[in-house]
Amino acid sequence: MTTTLVIRLSSLGDVAIAIPVLYSVAERYPDDRFICLTQSAGESLFVNAPSNLAVFPVSLKGRHKGIKGLVRLMRELSPVLLKKELKTADLHGVIRSFILDFRFGCGGNRVAVIDKGRKEKRRLVRRKHKIPEPLKTTQERYREVFEKLGYDSSLCFTGLFSEKPAKDHIRIGIAPFAKHKGKMYPLESMEKVVSLLSELPNLQITLWGNKNERDRLELWAEKYSNVSSVAGQMSLREELFLMNQLDLMVSMDSANMHFASLVNTPVISIWGATHPYAGFYGFNQDPVNAVQLNLPCRPCSVFGNKLCCRGDYACLTQITPEMITERIGTALINKLYLP
Repeated sequence: MTTTLVIRLSSLGDVAIAIPVLYSVAERYPDDRFICLTQSAGESLFVNAPSNLAVFPVSLKGRHKGIKGLVRLMRELSPVLLKKELKTADLHGVIRSFILDFRFGCGGNRVAVIDKGRKEKRRLVRRKHKIPEPLKTTQERYREVFEKLGYDSSLCFTGLFSEKPAKDHIRIGIAPFAKHKGKMYPLESMEKVVSLLSELPNLQITLWGNKNERDRLELWAEKYSNVSSVAGQMSLREELFLMNQLDLMVSMDSANMHFASLVNTPVISIWGATHPYAGFYGFNQDPVNAVQLNLPCRPCSVFGNKLCCRGDYACLTQITPEMITERIGTALINKLYLP
């Protein structure tokens, strides 16, 4: 039996993108064992995982922090991984994972490392002479890693849950926050979206966010009818279960887009400094549901963490609430009434 160490230590969104690939490979090779090394918070994403896929949680801010923590991590992993046949699928490609690759690649064990396409991404976001072409998706880059190790990585993933519950009304989720300003639609404009949607009959709106965002969202829930907030009230696994009950999710280019994708919920995603061309679009999401403007300065960032070169974040501020609600209406009609 082959044991494959899968390394993806970064954000929850990146882990969520990897899950369809991980589940597909694990299900196709039931006699092999897969151990996913990821941050502790990401463990909750592995709902209904194949029996041969296990998660090894890592605390990068706790016991596994820094060089001493990395040495501790290797010691903890050694009894689990020192098998006759070991492969390493490095889906992260950073110094920490390279050290792990070297440690567990000794003795002829096979190691494959992700090609992040950094050069192509720089050409996509540079200020002058951009090359605005769609790049390989992150999921395709993950699949390439497994192909290098001899696995068939064809996707057979259908979602974390087998079915969606029946409902007697339409449910929409709205997740208005993002980590960086270049990825977040202005809150006053998003409140207008909530206001417009709240006037529609037979529609329930649920607001999503973390505990630090709770107060703002609870104000909206009190102000508008048919609106409630679950911000900071649920575990990640509970949020996934609730997302599975939605007809539609509205989000930024953020982790919530990827979480909803894992449960087969259509997403209207709003894009500013970043662009789906960089390869981080939601799994199985319709490209038509990406709300974005064609500006010559876009995209200016892969991750949305750069200051706006114009200073006005026109890529977001010039998107009107009506543009978003119109896209929501079209998506709901297509979902509810078209075969």
